[in-house]
Amino acid sequence: MLDKEGIAKRIAKEVKDGYYVNLGIGIPTLVANFVRDDISVEFQSENGVLGMGPFPYEGEEDADIINAGKQTITTLPGASFFDSALSFGMIRGKHVDLTILGAMEVAENGDIANWKIPGKMVKGMGGAMDLVASAENIIVAMMHTNRAGESKLLKRCTLPLTGVGCVKKIVTNLAVLEVTSKGFKLLERAPGISVEEIEKATEGNLIVEGEIPEMKI
Repeated sequence: MLDKEGIAKRIAKEVKDGYYVNLGIGIPTLVANFVRDDISVEFQSENGVLGMGPFPYEGEEDADIINAGKQTITTLPGASFFDSALSFGMIRGKHVDLTILGAMEVAENGDIANWKIPGKMVKGMGGAMDLVASAENIIVAMMHTNRAGESKLLKRCTLPLTGVGCVKKIVTNLAVLEVTSKGFKLLERAPGISVEEIEKATEGNLIVEGEIPEMKI
């Protein structure tokens, strides 16, 4: 089973040379720490940063340089800062190659719910609305089940939706899955996790074809 860093390490393997990548709040922010050194990647944050680097070491933080989740970050040589209008122009104009988001629920048809739990106060959907509406390649980083052990990969989302039919791939603490027209296709399983455990933890339709390889992190 993977921890949050393990999920981020596996997603980092999906990042290709020359990509412009938007990292959502939570597990996705860890991805910048694990991208290969031999490729060139530009990380974009919707609050107006292009060229984010890894998180700073303790004592080296600059409180004025933050990501969309208000975490302190580092910037790489050539990084730039700009206003929200330009940032969302990049997102809505489809200039981001890969979007990595967290989620509370994902449905087997690619619907995503990641912004509101009924009864809990939130300020609004935020930039996730624009990201899921504009991105053509969305990977979700999430835990496979909630704290009660209930599946978060569902036939249909029960929480308010952020986007419809937009998720392409999911990396959880148990598996890597592709969203297809027939449901969640199991691509890889986490170290020490069996296919049977993944089936038990997945409410939505799970497609298992042949022998499923173990992830290599």
